Amino acid sequence: MAWLAIGVGGALGSVARHGVNVLVHDRWPLMRFPLATLVVNVAGCLIIGVLAGLVMSERIALRFHWREFLFVGILGGFTTFSTFGLDTITLARTHSLAAMWNVAAQVGLGLIAVQVGILIGALDWSG
Repeated sequence: MAWLAIGVGGALGSVARHGVNVLVHDRWPLMRFPLATLVVNVAGCLIIGVLAGLVMSERIALRFHWREFLFVGILGGFTTFSTFGLDTITLARTHSLAAMWNVAAQVGLGLIAVQVGILIGALDWSG
């Protein structure tokens, strides 16, 4: 059952990731910087942080298959850090400064987003 949950979640996450890619490239068709990957990775880090904060603060309880569906499936399909690696190597071949900025922005903002997400998820919203 976990494999099915991961597969369905992965398909949904991949479709959502492609949607972001299309939106960004439609908006900025000539941009050489991998902005869509940055948007996806930072958003995914924020989402996983919020979910982790909610689980850690016991605000929500997720059964095993739901955790697999959300964390491994949807977020795994959505946050494509393998694309980050390929984009960075590709940039480095011709634009080493852009590649360095790509690494700094992806990793730095992603880590900050996870921490902010955990803090948001752990907030007491009751009042």
